[in-house]
Amino acid sequence: MGAYETTMKLIKKFISAKDGSGSVTLLPQSPEDLWHTYNLLQTSDHVRCTTLRKVTKESSTGSVTSNKVRMNLTIEVTKVEFDKESLQVRISGPNSAESQHVRMGAFHTLTLELDRQFTIEKECWDAIFLDRIEEACNPEVGAEVACIVMSGGLAHVCLVTGSVTVTKARIDMNIPKKRTGSSGHSKAIIKFYDAIYRAILNHIPFDKIKCVLVGSPGFQRDDFFKYLVAESVRRDDRVLIKSKEKFVLCHASSGHKHSIEEMFSDPNIASRVTETKLVKEVEALNRFMRLLDTHPDKAYYGFGHVQKANEELAIDTLLITDELFLSSDVVTRKNYVVLVESVRERGGNVYVFSTMHVSGQQLQQVSGVAAILRYPLPDLDELEDIAANHEAYAEYESDDELTEEEKRQKEEARMREEMKDMGF
Repeated sequence: MGAYETTMKLIKKFISAKDGSGSVTLLPQSPEDLWHTYNLLQTSDHVRCTTLRKVTKESSTGSVTSNKVRMNLTIEVTKVEFDKESLQVRISGPNSAESQHVRMGAFHTLTLELDRQFTIEKECWDAIFLDRIEEACNPEVGAEVACIVMSGGLAHVCLVTGSVTVTKARIDMNIPKKRTGSSGHSKAIIKFYDAIYRAILNHIPFDKIKCVLVGSPGFQRDDFFKYLVAESVRRDDRVLIKSKEKFVLCHASSGHKHSIEEMFSDPNIASRVTETKLVKEVEALNRFMRLLDTHPDKAYYGFGHVQKANEELAIDTLLITDELFLSSDVVTRKNYVVLVESVRERGGNVYVFSTMHVSGQQLQQVSGVAAILRYPLPDLDELEDIAANHEAYAEYESDDELTEEEKRQKEEARMREEMKDMGF
């Protein structure tokens, strides 16, 4: 069936309650787990796992032999890469622990793979890191939806989880136009449908998914589903016969992968997969976009505006992409972490969008952070300006070396600003 285990396994966890330092040992079991892993890693972390390294030995006679040796190696991370096509995580850095075969400080690249455990050691596991581990290891969060989009001779068969959309098969065939007296079109359509049918059997774990969304423009999805039902009976494919109730037909504008999230925006479809993380995020993003058009004083984006709205206790829903937490600047990342924790403490909803989904990419285009407010803040820009002015005057007033003339000018300026704030 080509299925994966649905969740990351937490092997060990030692984190200090005092300062948040410690280590976590994990075992990735699906492509989504490697995306979670990428989001857990930062420069200066220490990572330990097994790896193959070429070891050269010289004998007493002077002959040199080289062999690849499997060993445990710990490196201090200086670079992290994620390949979105192969879903591989590669980390580079100097060896940071004693090893029989590798000298201290020697650079090495580790590839983190499925079904091979690794240990990450950090100086501080903050709330976002801990949330990521909980999400990765929670079987409910990892529940999957299968999606098939098709148009003409192009189709994608994908598995959609909370954090990634994994392409399991791409089918691209030339479908000739209908011609009187020619069966070429019909034969090509049957061949195309058969390729999708086989991809479904090979790649969709029906025992784990909630439903299978089949989307296309026009009525191609209906024609394909009729083919699938008839063919499963003809071939006596018990898995498909038992699972046909899981198939949901819906509109998609094309057979390209990006059309998948159009289906999740359909209210009728959303009701079938209401508990999935992606549906909730798409709903929140659509709501934000609508408010941005109709009630812009209740929808703000950009860190400065969102932070100010949070200071006013106004945030109902915070939307933020996981990419912002990948910042190599410690202070910048901490600002986003503090924002998330603060909104949660004040009873707000927080959605961390994966940039492996189209919705996350759309949010990233508007700064990666946005907020839906509990009540309108039409003067948010003015509030920021007033606060900045007051801070500037507070700093100015602390200067004891002002002359009498400077103090008089400062007082006049303060009064003018206050009158402006009051609308005069």
